[in-house]
Amino acid sequence: MLDQDVREQVRARYAAAAVAVTATGRDALALVDADQCCGSSTAEDSAAETASCCSGGAEVDAAFGAGLYSAGEQGELPAEAVAASLGCGNPTAVAELREGERVLDLGSGGGIDVLLSARRVGASGFAFGVDMTEEMLELARRNATKAGVANVEFLKGTIEEVPLPDASVDVVISNCVINLSTDKPAALAEMFRVLTPGGRIGISDVVAEDQLSAADRAERGSFVGCIAGALSRQEYLDGLAAVGFTEAEVIFTHEAAPGMHGAIVRATKPATQCCEPTEQNSCCEPAAKSTCCSGDHPAGSCGCR
Repeated sequence: MLDQDVREQVRARYAAAAVAVTATGRDALALVDADQCCGSSTAEDSAAETASCCSGGAEVDAAFGAGLYSAGEQGELPAEAVAASLGCGNPTAVAELREGERVLDLGSGGGIDVLLSARRVGASGFAFGVDMTEEMLELARRNATKAGVANVEFLKGTIEEVPLPDASVDVVISNCVINLSTDKPAALAEMFRVLTPGGRIGISDVVAEDQLSAADRAERGSFVGCIAGALSRQEYLDGLAAVGFTEAEVIFTHEAAPGMHGAIVRATKPATQCCEPTEQNSCCEPAAKSTCCSGDHPAGSCGCR
């Protein structure tokens, strides 16, 4: 299947989920889990058809959805924001958000993580959400209005081409969306681009054990269902390093499928411009190489620049 076909399949499924939540109040996860009966669902389906397609036919997976948020967190939000939750974790907790920070949620869906982030960073902070699905954006904006949260903005775009300028946010979060990207190197590079120096990512995602091949992952679940497109742990670490992140870690939290796990992914954008490895080798003393580009060395970048 071509990348554009995969992206359209993802868009259509999540658009239909937003329609179902808006029109009937159904749990969006039930629709996304219903791969067989809802394989052709689109946002243009009537609400009745969408609800009928998934009613009683799909068992909601406990590894995903609103159950991964505390009762207190759910109580802060409109019911529709909770019902639209499709993630595999709680990135607002992973990222340890602070007062005054600017946060970006990639693949913001119905807005649950953007709204929770906006409350965590307070009136002096701000939370952006980016999503490619117009129906989800409309739902998220309604949820923000219902919640009375003003320090948010929902933008239409893809996670491979984020509609924000360089160095515009302090934290990037995402909840089970990176696995849906058809160009993961571009998505990781965009995270790095939009972060300020010293910024960080706090991501929840499905991640495969390293021994699982792409075919093994596809056997365990669909691309739309957040399984087939998942990176392995080492692929994640290599991808983050390739675009410039440091201090990366991938921690498995719970099983989503055999050999596939909900995971916490953290990494940091260096606070100082780092030397290229060849440049570092020529200008840093051997004893200083571990801190040469961390900003902790007395000579900054050891005289490289």
